[in-house]
Amino acid sequence: MPDISSLLAYGLISLGMVLTPGPNMIYLISRSICQGRTAGLISLGGVALGFVVYMVCAALGITALVMAVPFAYDALRLGGALYLVYLAWQAVKPGGRSPFQVRDLPKDSPRRLVTMGLVTNLLNPKVAVMYLSLLPQFIDPNGHGSVLVQSLALGSLQILISVSVNAVIACMAGSIAVFFVTRPGWQVLQRWLMGSVLMGLAVRMAVEGRK
Repeated sequence: MPDISSLLAYGLISLGMVLTPGPNMIYLISRSICQGRTAGLISLGGVALGFVVYMVCAALGITALVMAVPFAYDALRLGGALYLVYLAWQAVKPGGRSPFQVRDLPKDSPRRLVTMGLVTNLLNPKVAVMYLSLLPQFIDPNGHGSVLVQSLALGSLQILISVSVNAVIACMAGSIAVFFVTRPGWQVLQRWLMGSVLMGLAVRMAVEGRK
């Protein structure tokens, strides 16, 4: 098992990352607002399953093999950057909507909610890059037991933090939406802030070289 200092450091970094707006957060907020907090929490189950898939793949070295191929890594990185640019434009374009704005969307079944949450997370390159670039830095192959066990322990901590924070966001999405609807100025500020953060992440992802 990793030592306490490694767990605390990794936990703080994971908390910072989950609070950064991204496809998972936007999807969960949208689903919670249009279909209720229960649907948001069910969708979160699919997102959590996606984290488990990535964690197991990283721990077993499967994702590392994919990332070792330069073309595959670049395609993932640039594709993710383009997707973030698209999300940023959706946030700031004229007539665009805030992720917290109530939308009339068709209600989906629990199975579809879980599937959409899973697919949203699996198509999020930020998650794959996070596990490959961040996880190994907190693993000690010599002094704290099996690398596989350490990887699974750290990955489980990240999933616990992500699910906990996103569950709070899903439950509070409706209240936050009301706040923004009754305060149009704050809604515009939130949209531009969200768009700026997403664009910044896109630029960073696009120019970042392979580690």
